[in-house]
Amino acid sequence: MISIPDAEPGYVYLVGAGPGDPALLTLRAAHLIKTADVILPDDLVSDEVLGIASPTAIVIPVGKRCGQPRITQAGIHDLMLEHASAGNSVIRLKSGDPLVFGRAAEEITFLREHSLPFEIVPGITAAFAVAATLQTPLTDRTRASKLILATAHHAAGKLSLTPSWSGAFPDEATLVIYMPGRDFEALAQDLIASGIAPTTSCVAVSRASTPEEHIHITTLAELSSTNVGPAPVILLIGPSA
Repeated sequence: MISIPDAEPGYVYLVGAGPGDPALLTLRAAHLIKTADVILPDDLVSDEVLGIASPTAIVIPVGKRCGQPRITQAGIHDLMLEHASAGNSVIRLKSGDPLVFGRAAEEITFLREHSLPFEIVPGITAAFAVAATLQTPLTDRTRASKLILATAHHAAGKLSLTPSWSGAFPDEATLVIYMPGRDFEALAQDLIASGIAPTTSCVAVSRASTPEEHIHITTLAELSSTNVGPAPVILLIGPSA
């Protein structure tokens, strides 16, 4: 029998909610969600995951989608401070893993500056869920010895189609792009300009691990928004795609 402690009063937990399927939560994450007093979830956290929260928990959505924040990052910090200082256990619930494109650095800095005790609970990041769905490894010792995780979004919600590396794209690499935006044609052209062959395999997965999951298999040259499902979308590009 595994003994998992309840969420502690006054603590803040940065918890990975995984890609959407509650069955993919870690045991620690699931137990914290069930026992926390306050939950601050991103928009991409599924209703099924939030459904395991305690009926008495206060759930305050703090999502940011398509560059249109419902609440600022400073506002999220204020909520963590307010509720933890009042003696509540607080979960900052992030889709995927909290340390992968989840603004965790800003929140960790804030929590340390205010001497708030916190814990980080990892989750399954979308790239790993997509690879499992496709039954394809992200690395392969014969043709894909490198794995690159990148995003087209940067600070203040700005979209940048500039590749996240300098010079030519590395050989034998699988590229995973989170939050690619919706201009897939322009993104594909930028990647081709960086040295990736137009015939390179590309897979776009919408709403990975959920009942609404949609998979579109194509090449980089043929990538467009036409057959790609609704956000969130993740792209796999390279020999393992």
